[in-house]
Amino acid sequence: MTDNVAKKIKTLPTTPGVYIMRDAEGEVIYVGKARVLKNRVRQYFTNETQLPKVAAMVARVDDFEYIITDTELEALILECNLVKQYRPYYNIMLKDDKQFPYIRIDLAEPYPRVEVVRSVKKDGAKYYGPFIAAHIIKDVLDDIYRLYPLRSCKKDVARAKERSERPCLNYEMGRCCGPCCGNVSEREYMDIVKEVVRVISGDKGTLGKELEKQMQVAAADMNYELAASLRDRIKLIGRIREKQRAGFPNLDDKDVFALETGKETAIVQAFLFRDGKLCYARKYTMDFSGEDRAEIMGSFLEQYYMDKSGVPRHIYAAPGPQGAPLLMEWLSEKRGAKVIISEAKRGDNKKLQELARKNAGDAVKIKEGAQKQRELAAGNLAAALGVGGELARIECYDISNTQGTDNVSSMVVFTGGKPDRKKYRTFKIKTVEGANDFASMNETLTRRLLRGLSGDEAFLPLPGLIIIDGGKGQLSAAVDALASVGCDELPICSLAKKEEEIFLPNRAESILLKRNSPEFRLVTGIRDEAHRFAVGYHRKLREKRLKKSELDTIGGVGENRKRILLRHFGSLKKIKEAGLDELKQVKGVPQNVAEEIYRALHTND
Repeated sequence: MTDNVAKKIKTLPTTPGVYIMRDAEGEVIYVGKARVLKNRVRQYFTNETQLPKVAAMVARVDDFEYIITDTELEALILECNLVKQYRPYYNIMLKDDKQFPYIRIDLAEPYPRVEVVRSVKKDGAKYYGPFIAAHIIKDVLDDIYRLYPLRSCKKDVARAKERSERPCLNYEMGRCCGPCCGNVSEREYMDIVKEVVRVISGDKGTLGKELEKQMQVAAADMNYELAASLRDRIKLIGRIREKQRAGFPNLDDKDVFALETGKETAIVQAFLFRDGKLCYARKYTMDFSGEDRAEIMGSFLEQYYMDKSGVPRHIYAAPGPQGAPLLMEWLSEKRGAKVIISEAKRGDNKKLQELARKNAGDAVKIKEGAQKQRELAAGNLAAALGVGGELARIECYDISNTQGTDNVSSMVVFTGGKPDRKKYRTFKIKTVEGANDFASMNETLTRRLLRGLSGDEAFLPLPGLIIIDGGKGQLSAAVDALASVGCDELPICSLAKKEEEIFLPNRAESILLKRNSPEFRLVTGIRDEAHRFAVGYHRKLREKRLKKSELDTIGGVGENRKRILLRHFGSLKKIKEAGLDELKQVKGVPQNVAEEIYRALHTND
């Protein structure tokens, strides 16, 4: 305990609140809540029987801060928000915390759009959902845009009308009523939006009757096209209501959760029942370091329900979560009615809970079995290459360019035989011109190793094995890089694609691993991942470069005016060929900007 921490503990209040632990760099490493701040924080530094994970966290604490709250419930809500914001390393975190999708409509906008979001905010907009999956909400939006001509673009409508911009392809297809070109008034557009809101809300009663009357009138007038459209709108209300059931829980709805743990993994199986049917099943994975199972379930439920509406009346959890009374108070407040969290003891709910537990246990076995296979593969690979010790960290490098342009390289990291994507890195090649993969590889490894040797934590620890995508030439360049920085003892090899040969330094013969062996799949998988990552970064830079043109360097020409000019003339070549008078006639381009464009494009004439 540092002197600073010791002094702060003495002054801690005996009120509820949230504490935030920071390391020497000021990074948030843990967030917790407490009914009595002084007692809870002091426990960390006086309890000698801590779990290894907690002891490691305490050893890193250099400072902490706290926020006082009026109640323990307020502390719980604040803790949820801070954990979501900081994602601290030592908190129990869901591996997959994606939220259900919602439909959002901001009626305060002049011409509102219908958009998909993953969280509900208090911003005055209307939210509808949640929907069970993204493909369901996509189907809903496709139906809405097919039946209602709403805009889907993010264009500034007022600005577009002022500049007389041409409407987009959706307008030409009849899927947008064209507010950007003044084809519909704000009031007419809002009438469409209001009906869409009623449709999404599942208003099958009054709206359904209104549309049915309109359909009958249209059919009597032999306006069969309109009648068919109205019929489709009536059907859409029913489909949306069915697909959106997860957002309208009733007294019979329930969520069932069961937790199983392995050596290093904890998995929660979730079953969601709506209208008496299983409508959603999903597994959630967390790291496990021996924490209390009730604590894990409590942390899971906090994160799971943080951004979800549609909380059911009954939540069955095995084991029962730590802090269940506080969780029930919080969820009851979210639901607007009483919520009960309990562990099912008998009957059908017990059977469902047991089924969830079996699914979670099976998932743990599969996941940890796969990890054992990866560890076995890493051990076999080390033996095949003559590398002593475990291959805890493997790095692989690849170069990507197009005829020497946008020259980049990638570094992917596998820890314990699995991808460690947070540690992936990309490099822009700085000292090499043209397509020289050998020199590019030399520069990449030199820069990476120097960063690690300087103490940069983003490049530590140094790898137990370096894999180079390529043959003997790439390997030779990489070995030179290692020698130049004093790391020539690091194990290194290259993997050539054609025959999947592995080359080692100072060895004439290549190594051929047995096809379909765990070590073969591991090394080729790592190489393919490095190639994918390098190509993706290269493509991104190339597209960014290609989007640039001579127009970008001209004052007064931004993205909008560039689009206007290209749309008007068709190409940069025709803009260069245009006379000053032609440039001045382009709507949306002021005369002084037209003169600047003409001067810039004809300076060398």
